[in-house]
Amino acid sequence: MTRLAFFRRLARDRAGLAMLEFALALPVVLALGCYGVESANLAIANLRVSQIAGNLADNGSRMGLMTSLSTVQLRELDINNALQAARLQGQALGLGTNGRVILSSLENIQQSYDTAPVQRIHWQRCFGMKSGTGYDSSYGTTSVAAGTDATKANAGTTSTGMGDPGAVVSASSGAALIFVEVNYDYQRLFGSTFMGPIKLHYVASFLVRDRRDLSQLFNPSPAATRSTCDKYTS
Repeated sequence: MTRLAFFRRLARDRAGLAMLEFALALPVVLALGCYGVESANLAIANLRVSQIAGNLADNGSRMGLMTSLSTVQLRELDINNALQAARLQGQALGLGTNGRVILSSLENIQQSYDTAPVQRIHWQRCFGMKSGTGYDSSYGTTSVAAGTDATKANAGTTSTGMGDPGAVVSASSGAALIFVEVNYDYQRLFGSTFMGPIKLHYVASFLVRDRRDLSQLFNPSPAATRSTCDKYTS
């Protein structure tokens, strides 16, 4: 067979055509499919982190122990339980390892040592191993001892409100609200192939709905370990 005849026969040959087309299209289809999976996973992560922030703020606004005086005492145990619920809700995301959750009590009340209502971040509680700018509270911090007793020294930090510009929330006079901030490093399925590093940031707030004793956080015996924001644990 001459070379010319061989090439003519090769040009007429259709064997393996589908396999050749599949081989050429596979990289494009695979890349588009993987990008779609990554995008869908990112959307689900956004939804989950948003729900964690909202649920924790909601729980924080309701929790506490009713006393004989028809007031609700908020205990360290109650806060730990609410944080544990958020921790479990974010377990599939690795929230404790790859993020930081800050729960704050923003109050606008007149304590015994005040001459008028003062808006303060009275106390904060946290969990998560991430630290530094973009992970720790972006809207004000308190001391570790803030809220542990009813003294002026532990009254917390004065504040004009919490939230990003244009979306700042504040407590009305005589009231309090729970503000939650969640910062989370999205865990990509395919590394840096399709997306760069992404940090998810969500906030939520709920008004305290009961007649809460806002003088301090209570910690009756047996005392619970305080989830203060100087600790970085998962």
